[in-house]
Amino acid sequence: MSFSDYRTALVTGASSGIGAAVVERLRREGLEVHAVARSAGALQDLAARTGCVPHAVDVTDRAALARLCGDVEFDILVNNAGVDRPKKFLEAEDGDIDLLVDVNLRAVLHLCRLIVPGMAARDRGHVINISSIAGNYNFGGNSTYHATKAGVAMLSNQLRIDTFGKRVRVTEICPGRVATDIFNHVHGDDPSIRERFIDGFELPQAADIADAIAFAIAAPVAVNIGHMEITPTLQVMGGLQTARPQERQP
Repeated sequence: MSFSDYRTALVTGASSGIGAAVVERLRREGLEVHAVARSAGALQDLAARTGCVPHAVDVTDRAALARLCGDVEFDILVNNAGVDRPKKFLEAEDGDIDLLVDVNLRAVLHLCRLIVPGMAARDRGHVINISSIAGNYNFGGNSTYHATKAGVAMLSNQLRIDTFGKRVRVTEICPGRVATDIFNHVHGDDPSIRERFIDGFELPQAADIADAIAFAIAAPVAVNIGHMEITPTLQVMGGLQTARPQERQP
């Protein structure tokens, strides 16, 4: 099953970064691409540039998603929308937890609920879930984000079990650091943020992630590329730290 077998796609978090790059890549294959994001202005610019169908919708708006999925039979679903509020869990607030769960996990679950049964009924479809290395590896100060992305990783595996016997393919794309504006969205729109995370590093671009997704979709029907971990060559996960105990206060 290749691009010629599919007609329609839904991409969330489509207004910038990886989402916008995926929209552009799928449009080059001739698909009707529905782009979902909160930023109406950025979506209109993307639509003018690519010919995609823009939907200024928050992925936490379940009713709006249901209307959209009720109007169109989607052959490809790209769950890309995500947010982060990095802080240690000891400092987490209820609003932080609710936002990350609602956007990073709950919206993914509901979109799969709305779209995947139709794929199974038609015996045709491909779900692309954008997770993160944070779902598979531990690093400090971001526990809620790690937990939501681990949920997306497990969902990706479970979807293949739930659709077993149908030609519904599921691919988890697991990026490391990518040169996008996500860091400014998360840490603040300050030049020092780009210097900290982007400048001077050799990083994959959003288009590289989009090309990897296109590769998975273009594979023959007998091939399911289940998991792709995409990191900079000069980035590794792991390491060992040992701390001395702190003295207890009297």
